[in-house]
Amino acid sequence: MTDDGPQMISVDLVPRLGPTVADYPPGSTFGPRVARSYQFVWLLRGSATWLWDEVALPLTPGKLLLVRPGMRDSFRWDPRTPTRHAYVHFTLTGHVPAGRPLVRDLTGRHEPMGALCQYLLWLGTECPPAWQVHACETLRLLALTFLAGPAPAEPAPATLPEPVVAMMRAVREHWSDGRARPIPMRRLAAAAQVSPSTLCRTFRRRFGVGPVAAIELLRLTRAEPLLWQSNLSMGAIAVQCGFADAYHFSRRFRAVYGMAPTTFRSTAPESAPPSPVESGGLAALQSLLPGTHGHVPPMGRSATTRGRGPLTKG
Repeated sequence: MTDDGPQMISVDLVPRLGPTVADYPPGSTFGPRVARSYQFVWLLRGSATWLWDEVALPLTPGKLLLVRPGMRDSFRWDPRTPTRHAYVHFTLTGHVPAGRPLVRDLTGRHEPMGALCQYLLWLGTECPPAWQVHACETLRLLALTFLAGPAPAEPAPATLPEPVVAMMRAVREHWSDGRARPIPMRRLAAAAQVSPSTLCRTFRRRFGVGPVAAIELLRLTRAEPLLWQSNLSMGAIAVQCGFADAYHFSRRFRAVYGMAPTTFRSTAPESAPPSPVESGGLAALQSLLPGTHGHVPPMGRSATTRGRGPLTKG
């Protein structure tokens, strides 16, 4: 698909041809026929075989088939049990790649198409006001997602030395209540089951800083969402990030980010200094901790949900 493909595609429903479901007794067949429109088919129960040219594709629940106009195809339904499948016929205008993909999986962890199919069936069954408009928009998104190819796979975890992984396992446990407390070097080395000097060399070789400094950068990064998306005081944020008080937190934050946390709070994200995790290459370490930017604590008496600014300054 070209870069401008998503903006150029439009979708229209073919009247009286879905979205809906059909039930077939065992051994039913359909075709050969020449498809006159696009058609999505997904099985809800049973199985089938779809035949087109030299292609014979097995269809089972969790698979989504796209039939294109002009295809001479046929269906062979389960010879042993009843089959139920959902379908919708539609037209597409704009840049549409020909040929493949033919079938996509609806069950991937980050795959949205299963939910889109369910929503389409609900629209076709309940027919709420302006349901056709919503169905066309849903179909458009479904078609674009289908044609774009599979959702990105889970990124492979970065290969880290075993002492680093063991150390970060201990850090994760130590921070499990949401407070990113500092951890002495001797405890980090004990968790890694190496000497402090060996752990320091391993860290500096991989990240350019020692383990204690790396942990502090991770703690400071946890302040970002608390500054931008809470009204917590500087003192409360300091506690969450493992600093003794607001003064100590502010001094270390300024040393790393080049500005005071109060200034950072009022700075738009796109104009803020880069995260030390990103600029320092520590993303592999952060991925071993719960959450992306840490835990936002419940609001207490020191904060409200009325805005971004702090109620008290620290």
